[in-house]
Amino acid sequence: MINFAPIMNKYYSIAYKLYTTKNGERNFEEEATAQEPFVFISGFGTTIPGFEKEIEKLAKGDTFDFNIPCADAYGEYVNERVISLSRDIFNVNGVFDANMIYAGAIIPLQNEDGMRFMGKVLEVDDANVKVDLNHPLAGCDLNFVGSVTECREASNEEITQMINRLSGGGCSGGCGGCGGGCNSGDGEGCGNCGGCK
Repeated sequence: MINFAPIMNKYYSIAYKLYTTKNGERNFEEEATAQEPFVFISGFGTTIPGFEKEIEKLAKGDTFDFNIPCADAYGEYVNERVISLSRDIFNVNGVFDANMIYAGAIIPLQNEDGMRFMGKVLEVDDANVKVDLNHPLAGCDLNFVGSVTECREASNEEITQMINRLSGGGCSGGCGGCGGGCNSGDGEGCGNCGGCK
């Protein structure tokens, strides 16, 4: 596991292509372009540590090509994170919505502690819905290739916006690459990624 003290409050804008490697096979996953870059502020824990550690060594205009091993990214694929849930819990007003719950759908779930997370539906039968709770990139080594399009101190307004997002204030802007949600960065590999093949 990577342990480091990140540089705080640096604003980064990153253009990159993300590739995954599993069992010797390399696959393109996604891209954040210079026109729609992945943006984050360092020190907030919104990116995987290995990504931030590599990027903080760089300056505006620098290019990169680095690898993050599975253990330092999203961990190994865990078979026990594939669960079967009663089809009944997905009923709305007593009716199962097959337009929302189908094989391949990414669905929001919540545990008994109120924690929210996403799962991928693997299959649906008459009684159960099988859901994969692993991160889409679990079990993959990651390769990021790209460039730093902006690197500077974050403004107080940008820091305030980041704090608001982290406290549930929502996000403005679309999904930008494996940033995971906002173009202001919620961490690589959001689940929009196809996952390891």
